[in-house]
Amino acid sequence: MTNHSNSHLETEEQEKDGLAEDVEFSEELADADDLEAQQRANDADDRAAEYEGTD
Repeated sequence: MTNHSNSHLETEEQEKDGLAEDVEFSEELADADDLEAQQRANDADDRAAEYEGTD
């Protein structure tokens, strides 16, 4: 039996440190909100690349 009582706290700590875990994206299972979030994430990545001068 696995104890998950600290998993929420670990996730909060990772988010504060900017160490959020990447997850796979399944377009087959995505709904409209998922697709919108994916597009916003891609747009943010593009802006970050331009800001860093890596684009």
